[in-house]
Amino acid sequence: MTAATYFRPETSALLLIDHQVGTMQLIKNLPLEQVRRHTLALAKLARMLGMPVVLTSSQEDRFQGLLMPELAALLPDEYAVRVRRAGIANAWDDPAFVAAVKATGRRQLLMAGVTTDVCVVFPAISAIAEGYDVQVVLDGGGSPFAMSEQMAQQRMQSAGVVLTTTITAFAELVGDWTRDQGRPQAVLFEDVLGPVLAGGH
Repeated sequence: MTAATYFRPETSALLLIDHQVGTMQLIKNLPLEQVRRHTLALAKLARMLGMPVVLTSSQEDRFQGLLMPELAALLPDEYAVRVRRAGIANAWDDPAFVAAVKATGRRQLLMAGVTTDVCVVFPAISAIAEGYDVQVVLDGGGSPFAMSEQMAQQRMQSAGVVLTTTITAFAELVGDWTRDQGRPQAVLFEDVLGPVLAGGH
């Protein structure tokens, strides 16, 4: 990735895909609590930096359930207009989702979702095919099996998707910790690094 393609708040949007209370129970390659904390940290960062956020869900009336209640509380406006898919696996195949992404006016898309091997891999590749720059935050989601996660990562990388983590995304988007952008460094240390500093995971 060259300096010209670094993601910046003024050119990026955050897409959170299917962080639903039922679907998240399928995550087995990472600790569920870690994924939950990192997802909320990304949402907080986007809000602080003025980045648009697009939320989507699939089949809320079935096993998948509603989006995480913390997301609804943190992003009430975005939650109210979330794209509720009827069952389309690739969110990019849903015209309402694509319209919501295009409405942000941003060409750099930071994605995280559940599960990586179904709900993220396809829209990430589809967005790349339409000329967007895409980064997938791997620890803001997960998969049921290590092999399916690995294969999804390989497939995304082969298509030109950049794989990243919450910490790296924070550093890239903030750029300068001394800038007055709210409390991104505090969120990083409390929500992401807090358990590490406390001796946990």
